[in-house]
Amino acid sequence: MAIFDFDKKKYFLGDVIGVDTRKIKINVEPDRLKLAKVGGLAAIKVPGAVEEWLIAVIDKVTKFLGEEAMGDDEGQSSTGTSRIVEREINTVQVILIGTIKARVGTKTNCFTRSLLNFPDIESECHVLQEKNLEKFMGIISESAKGEHTLDVGYYTLDPRAKAYLDGNKLFQRHAALFGSTGTGKSWAVATILERAKELPSSNIIVFDLHGEYKSLNYAKHLRIAGPDDLTNHDPSVLFLPYWLLNADEMQSMFVDRSEFSAHNQVMVFLETVTGAKKEILKKENKREVLNSFTIDSPVPFSLDSVISRIDELNTEMEQGARGLKQGKFFGQFSRFLVRINSRKNDKRYGFLFQAPPELHQYKALHGIAETLMGFTEKGENRNQVKVVDFSEVPAEILPVIVGLVARLVYFVQFWMESDKRQPIVFVCDEAHLYLPQKTDANPLEKRALENFEKIAKEGRKYGVGLLVVSQRPSDVSETILSQCNNFIALRLTNDRDQSVVKKLLPDSMEGFTELLPILDIGEALIVGDSVLLPTRVKLSPPQQKPISATVDFWDEWSKEDKRSDIIRAVENMRKQSRH
Repeated sequence: MAIFDFDKKKYFLGDVIGVDTRKIKINVEPDRLKLAKVGGLAAIKVPGAVEEWLIAVIDKVTKFLGEEAMGDDEGQSSTGTSRIVEREINTVQVILIGTIKARVGTKTNCFTRSLLNFPDIESECHVLQEKNLEKFMGIISESAKGEHTLDVGYYTLDPRAKAYLDGNKLFQRHAALFGSTGTGKSWAVATILERAKELPSSNIIVFDLHGEYKSLNYAKHLRIAGPDDLTNHDPSVLFLPYWLLNADEMQSMFVDRSEFSAHNQVMVFLETVTGAKKEILKKENKREVLNSFTIDSPVPFSLDSVISRIDELNTEMEQGARGLKQGKFFGQFSRFLVRINSRKNDKRYGFLFQAPPELHQYKALHGIAETLMGFTEKGENRNQVKVVDFSEVPAEILPVIVGLVARLVYFVQFWMESDKRQPIVFVCDEAHLYLPQKTDANPLEKRALENFEKIAKEGRKYGVGLLVVSQRPSDVSETILSQCNNFIALRLTNDRDQSVVKKLLPDSMEGFTELLPILDIGEALIVGDSVLLPTRVKLSPPQQKPISATVDFWDEWSKEDKRSDIIRAVENMRKQSRH
């Protein structure tokens, strides 16, 4: 049975007049031009093949008047010269996106993104409409459907055809999800989470910066401890003790590089921390760890003892030829000590410096890693999806703390035996806030960037994937986005953001970006390894919606007797907590 049944009077568009790799130019007669709809699909017969068609998306429709030399039967006018007349010229540019074959081995109607053949000049091109479109979209849906597919919605071209993504390729090759505020970005994330949580052993960590995903009751919710959580023993409250920070992160948090004595501060601080960590390892009799120890090893140590030692050096007097004199570092660490003590005593940083005593034990890291990475396969308490709420972390150190969590999980995966490794995905919501362009990053943001860039480049080898989510892709690290092979782009109205998406897509897909500012809410362009047909998709809304709905100003203003609780808000601001 033929794949397509084209009635030439009804579906014939025109003949091929130009072939440029994936871009094909079609000559169209004036009465056929109305068939060409930008974004629609067309089919071109593969020359010589029994039943093989090239599938293309209509990219550009052009109509103009051209000049043509005309004469009598001999090609000349009665005066012996050619006369020039105007003639309507209509062309349609299509972009090849794949091939469909009637049979491959024992399989029938197989679609592939590969292009092994190209059309000849004067090959016929037909538009895919009505029954032919319905049949093709049905083939696409069935071809994409499988045991590792992710149902995200339906194709805009045919609402009866479900759109599936390849779940393996989506995550193992990293993905990016873009969309302006109010276009359905958070809903798209929630839809993906809902599909993933149905799998018995899925493992996802969502970096939630604004508490948008706390309404998802199927997720395990963790919250970085706020100022009023310092005596809270709720297991959902997460402390990240300071000894988890590596050397670069500690320096970016405590050292002011503009100070004259900054190099001495770094040298003495790291030496003192190294000594304090080694003392703990000796006490715990961890000789193997001690033999391979580095300053970045996540080993508990006493910050108080480090401060005490630096204070001694700062006030040290030594014997000279004429009596006591100031020591080598006398007075160089005064401001440094003020900064350390200021951070240490600030309750906003309590999750780092005021963690419970049990989190300063050698085995504490085991429990922290289990909390972040563990998952339960069955039962009501399944926790494959972990939502980590960073909303109470001070903005100035947010990049470091998000990067700390990512680095910790990545390195545990890195050092795990391959047959014991459980794949895990980071959903980086509001990524532009902590993964900025490197040229715009401050020292704290650079620490986070280094961690995520390493994951972007090497993570798939160790079962760590990224889903980068942002409303401002132009502000997100180019290095990280360049490692993403799948893109879900909702409506983007900013020119800079559109240009970033255009650069990330293959040259043949540039025309797709022209649709970005006119997409409907909840509609997306999906391009990449994970999707069989790069096209517009209407995303399915999640059953459990995140708290991200745009406020309806006019509706809210129309309500009578509505009062704001300003007094409570002021007190929440003072105590740095909404709880």
